[in-house]
Amino acid sequence: MNTTPFSKIIAGTMTWGVWGKNCNTQQMIELMHCCLENSITTFDHADIYGDYTTEAAFGKAFNESKIDRSTIQLISKCGIQMESDKRNNFVKHYDYSTSYIIESVEQSLRNLQTDYLDLLLLHRPSPLMRADEIAEAIGKLKQDGKILDFGVSNFTPLQTDLIETKIKINYNQISFSITDFEAMTKGSLDHMQARNITPMCWSPLGTVFKQDDDQTQRLKKMLTDFSVKYEVPADIILLAWILKHPSGILPVCGTADPSRLANLMKATTVNMELQDWFALWSESAGVPVP
Repeated sequence: MNTTPFSKIIAGTMTWGVWGKNCNTQQMIELMHCCLENSITTFDHADIYGDYTTEAAFGKAFNESKIDRSTIQLISKCGIQMESDKRNNFVKHYDYSTSYIIESVEQSLRNLQTDYLDLLLLHRPSPLMRADEIAEAIGKLKQDGKILDFGVSNFTPLQTDLIETKIKINYNQISFSITDFEAMTKGSLDHMQARNITPMCWSPLGTVFKQDDDQTQRLKKMLTDFSVKYEVPADIILLAWILKHPSGILPVCGTADPSRLANLMKATTVNMELQDWFALWSESAGVPVP
């Protein structure tokens, strides 16, 4: 398993701002401290979160919190150009020109009130992206100390290989959960292991607590039993299921609830038994393992 400078569970900030709980500065400071008290030291951002406002709200709180920058890690993403009153865009699109990547990072640094990002991710692949332009931007940002590491988000194995013709990718943040496991069955996680790319996953709880259908009902029944067996809440069982995968997946958990944040790292202490792991997968798929 790859070793990374990031915490084994990552705090996703998308719902901290106006796209979610709309936390004020003091509430964000409290959430940061709650994360740190529970060994969650990595915070995942994107420039677009909160219609381009959440990074700045977090940065203000971070500055006032007096938290030592060296004790946390900041991740951000760029490349999506949304329709917004803050941008002169008439259609949602992607921009991975050298100048835009550099400008985006510099804006994120201003918003987050920091000198560097621990990791920059390209948010989603674009049909028009050019590996050499991306490599030029990343090379300059690294040289200037503005980013420490580089990765992608939502990229397929072939798209990753395309960028890797010019520059090494160390992370890929994908959708992965008990209800969305195609990355495991269609080769994406195998590819990352073969290329020494560490996976991160967004929406790690999948649809289990968002939808009520045959699949989620089956899973909830089994999770109730496993919660008793492993003595942790159901969401922790789902994270433990992800953490058992040998690719070393880092779940990005997007909660702004302090009581839930305090529990998340329990997933790293659950040693899920082999047959329990497969039982959950089978329940989700609705059929026995092939």
